[in-house]
Amino acid sequence: MILLHGFVKKSQKTPPNELDTARRRLNNLEKDYTMNKKHIGSKFDDFLKEENLLEQVQAAAVKRVVAYQIAQEMKLKKLTKTEMASRMKTSRAALERLLDPDNASITLFTLERAASALGKKLKVELA
Repeated sequence: MILLHGFVKKSQKTPPNELDTARRRLNNLEKDYTMNKKHIGSKFDDFLKEENLLEQVQAAAVKRVVAYQIAQEMKLKKLTKTEMASRMKTSRAALERLLDPDNASITLFTLERAASALGKKLKVELA
């Protein structure tokens, strides 16, 4: 598998300039491969950095993990969404946003309330 281009798609239709970039890179890759097999085995993180997407992808991954962990703890404790929202002293809609892996707009305060509602402590660290 060869990843040629990455971007955040905001509509159903792929923008022509994004397709052009991918096609241009495919042509360059084919030339490089036939001539001297360059770029084989490069790191995916390097590609994301080059596309200025690394931080965005990492943030999305963290949010997905957090949403998954909260959902699993709720399941383990047999908590409904209504019960969880009540324990957090928030609305069910706010809880839905927290559990939505694609919604990255959560606050530390909300995470703290979720952890507390599950009998856990929130731990945040810089690595």
